[in-house]
Amino acid sequence: MTENKEKLVIVASRGHDDERATVCWTVANGGLTAGLDVTVFLVSSAIDLVRKGAVDHVRMNPFDPPMKELIEGFVARGGNILACPPCAKVRGYGEESLLDSVTIVGSAALHALIKEGAATLCF
Repeated sequence: MTENKEKLVIVASRGHDDERATVCWTVANGGLTAGLDVTVFLVSSAIDLVRKGAVDHVRMNPFDPPMKELIEGFVARGGNILACPPCAKVRGYGEESLLDSVTIVGSAALHALIKEGAATLCF
């Protein structure tokens, strides 16, 4: 992350069971378009979205892009994805289970971004 850019942190807790998961990634991509440094911190069932292969054929809303496109676009444009360690562990996910762009890291990383002035949103 670039130190002099404004930051946005999105805490995502919704997975395949909730259309708000798509909204999260759409807003995250919009933040990148607006010139923000954007980090998505995944908790609960949101972690299921970054398991390898999990969203290959997922389109939660016919008017939104496919989930895979939203996540891959976010990463390709410099977005950062963090995942809660206990949330990954309870699902049996290790780093090797998740997309290569995902880092399993504790909430201290989230708190550091907030202390640096990151705006926060939750989905």
